Amino acid sequence: MTEVVGIRFKKAGKVYYFDPDGHIFEDGSCAIVETARGVEYGQVVKKNMFVEDSEVFQPLKKVIRPATEEDALQQAEDREKEKEAFSICEEKILKHGLDMKLVDVEITFDHNKLIFYFTSDGRVDFRELVKELASIFRTRIELRQIGVRDEAKMLNGIGICGRPLCCATFLGDFHPVSIKMAKEQNLSLNPTKISGICGRLMCCLKYEEEAYEELNKNMPDVGDIISTPDGTGEILSLNVIMQNVKAAVKKQENDAPTINYYAVDEIKVIKPKKAKSNDKKFENHETDEICEEELDLE
Repeated sequence: MTEVVGIRFKKAGKVYYFDPDGHIFEDGSCAIVETARGVEYGQVVKKNMFVEDSEVFQPLKKVIRPATEEDALQQAEDREKEKEAFSICEEKILKHGLDMKLVDVEITFDHNKLIFYFTSDGRVDFRELVKELASIFRTRIELRQIGVRDEAKMLNGIGICGRPLCCATFLGDFHPVSIKMAKEQNLSLNPTKISGICGRLMCCLKYEEEAYEELNKNMPDVGDIISTPDGTGEILSLNVIMQNVKAAVKKQENDAPTINYYAVDEIKVIKPKKAKSNDKKFENHETDEICEEELDLE
């Protein structure tokens, strides 16, 4: 077992483990640590605890020290400097005519590096921009291209549910989301209905996927011919959550069908529907990189 403390550097950012080095931290306190980017100011979200050795990457970096009030003041000042740097960089992007959108700016706590995050549809030759920014700020400059999901996480916004974006409020990592999840949950495959404001499949499709996979194991398919307590019928629709089916049932072969509802354990499939050529159309799309053309079914 290894003693660790969990530290986060951004709201809803990934939690990183550090060696507390004898210090005792409480949730919500702050610490100064050394990262691959340099010395950083972070917030403790997991106080001192022990985890399995397999859960950490050795050697584990140590916490430099608990943060002081002076550190908090410097962190606040750095946020103001980042806003100023953002404005200056936007002006220089326009001056050089670069096809890029500036999203965010970060300055490391030791002021050794200034990181500019941007999005672009393609590669950008920003060498002259970096030289000019380095001459202005007199520190190391890094321009990092990010994807549309990371952009949404940094900027935040309101989703179609009316709530702030999950990625910007509590999701530390992005999880793979596939079109198969939407099919499993019987959702419309219209891209405007299952895509977030970033243009990718909504992260919340992942939340109930395990439950739907388990529930769908017992469900027949629409179009299956089934036997019921009232006779033979054809399934018209499914209610996965309630675990029942809607079916058109005939007591006798020449009778007019009646619409009834049955629990899954009340029926038995006697003839599955014929496989359709487009039933498997989307099953190979297992990632969230789904373009609208692939989803345009309506």
